Amino acid sequence: MGGLRSDPGVWTLYGGMTAPGYRLLLVEDNEADARLIREALDEAIVKPGQVTHVRRLAEALAAVGTEDFDVILFDLSLPDGRGLNTIEQLRAKAPHVALVVLTGVDDEGLALMSLQLGAQDYLVKNQIDRNLIARAVRYAIERHRMQATLQGLALIDELTGLYNRRGFLAFADQHLKLARRTARGLWLVFVEVDDLKQINATFGRSEGDQALLKTAEILRATFRDSDVVARVGGDEFSVLAFHASEDSGTIIQTRLAQNLADYNARKEHAWGLALSVGIAGFDGSTAVTLDELMTQAE
Repeated sequence: MGGLRSDPGVWTLYGGMTAPGYRLLLVEDNEADARLIREALDEAIVKPGQVTHVRRLAEALAAVGTEDFDVILFDLSLPDGRGLNTIEQLRAKAPHVALVVLTGVDDEGLALMSLQLGAQDYLVKNQIDRNLIARAVRYAIERHRMQATLQGLALIDELTGLYNRRGFLAFADQHLKLARRTARGLWLVFVEVDDLKQINATFGRSEGDQALLKTAEILRATFRDSDVVARVGGDEFSVLAFHASEDSGTIIQTRLAQNLADYNARKEHAWGLALSVGIAGFDGSTAVTLDELMTQAE
């Protein structure tokens, strides 16, 4: 299964991707898999670009410390890696680089978890072809750049620190596109704070702000870091979350109800917090829009 050098090599690639000049780091210890990925990349890039191949996580961490890359394609089962911990190490060392996970056909559950930890996409090795890898690389880079751009724009709600409506629409739309491309499901959760006007009128606006802040805390505790959580109106919040399992909608509602009950049991304020919750599902195969999902959940 030879053909690749034992030390990190650099390949100059020619072929068909729309944005030339991408710098890719491939982290793969299986030479046969590396060769197949190389062949797909050879066909996918239009103008000269470079791919650096290493076989160990330690080599990858050293490479990102000395070279600039646009995307890292890496196997979760590296000899010196520890599964999902590999993502955390790469993210910490190269926060400016997009990450694409390479996985075996039986590891899709693990790959989905990798998205929660900050990877932009994943590829199943035995399904890789020139079109798929070109789209995945391009999408990963664009999505990572979108995330960086969002951080620099006025897309954050000043009170809660969550995305505002504009930020939610921009970032959630990217999640919806990914769900369509990969045929994965999503939940759109709509949350409204009950009786906020009454809290403001009875206890003062500062207490109303506390109700909103506590709602934001409960939502952060309920959902994953990779889910898009936003305050989209005065007393309204929206969340877009990937399906983790077939019963994840029920799990979400149960966890949210428990976190709300735990908060009220502490009796931190003179008022109790009540939330109205709606949830709409997307199975990854329909042409539903984000606005339509929000309307269904509302």
